[in-house]
Amino acid sequence: MCARRFSKVAVLMGGISSERAVSLKSGEAIAQGLRDGGYEVTEVDVVSEDFQLPDGIEAVFVALHGRFGEDGGIQSRLREMKLPFTGSGPESSRISFDKILTRRVLEENGIPVAPGEVLQCSMDRKLGVPLVVKPPREGSSVGCHLVVEEAGFGEAFADAQQYSEEVLVEEYIPGRELTVGVVNGRVLPVVEIIPESEWYDFEAKYVTGDTHYVCPAELGAEITADLQALALRTFRALEADTFGRVDFRLSPENRPYVLELNAIPGFTATSLLPKAAGAAGVGFSELCCSIMERAHL
Repeated sequence: MCARRFSKVAVLMGGISSERAVSLKSGEAIAQGLRDGGYEVTEVDVVSEDFQLPDGIEAVFVALHGRFGEDGGIQSRLREMKLPFTGSGPESSRISFDKILTRRVLEENGIPVAPGEVLQCSMDRKLGVPLVVKPPREGSSVGCHLVVEEAGFGEAFADAQQYSEEVLVEEYIPGRELTVGVVNGRVLPVVEIIPESEWYDFEAKYVTGDTHYVCPAELGAEITADLQALALRTFRALEADTFGRVDFRLSPENRPYVLELNAIPGFTATSLLPKAAGAAGVGFSELCCSIMERAHL
C-alpha cells in the first residue's frame, strides 16, 4: 500500500489510434498496479473522443498511446473537465508527439539530432541512403522505414505519407539503440535494445518476440552519464511532466543522437520504462502509484 492523495481513479486505455492494442495492455497492467497499491480503479476503454467517466472519479491515469493520447487532445479535454491527470500537459504533449516540432525544440536547445529534412514530395529529397522515413505524428514505429537502397525509398515514402502529408526523412545513424526513462525528476538506468534484425520496427517491438533488452546497458560510466544528462535535458526542453522515456541512437564513435521523447511509453510490467525502474529498485506497483500521486490539472 502507498500513501494516496486520491482513492477512486480511472485508467484511460485503448483509444482511437494505431496503437490501441498496445494501450489496452498498458492500461490493464497499470490498473492492476494501482489496485495493488490500494486504489479503487475503474478501467475506461476509450473508443471515441466523446468518452464518459463514471461519477466520483478523483483523478485519471492516462494510458493512451498515439493520437488522442500523447498529442495533447485528451489532456486538454481532462483539463476542461477539471480532472487531475498523469503526465505532461496539453502543449508539451502536442510538441513531443510531433517529431518535426520536437526536432525544432531540440535543435534550439543544442541537443543533438540526426540530420534530417521535412518533405511533402519525394522528389525533393537531398539526403542519401541509408535513411529513415517517418510519419511525424505516429508512435510505435508505425509507418517508419529504414531505407538502405535507393530503390526502396519511393515505397517507404508513400507508406509514411498515408499517415501525414509531411514526411520526416533522417540520416540513418548506425550503432546502438538505447533508451532512458525519467520519473519524478529521477533519471533511470539506460536500457539497450538489441533487435534480432537491424531495424527496431513495430514487428520487433510487439510481434516477433526476439528482441533482447539489457538493463543497465553495458556502457562506460562516462557514456552512461552523458545519455542520462541528455535525457533530462530533452525532458526539460520539451517541458515534460512527471514521466517519459527518451530514445537514442549511439553511433560507433559513441556520439548520441536523440530520436524522440515518448510522453506515455509502454507500461506493461515488462515494458522498457518499468524495466528500468525495476533495475533502480522501484517495483511496478510503486512506479504506478508514484505517477498517480503526481496527477495534476
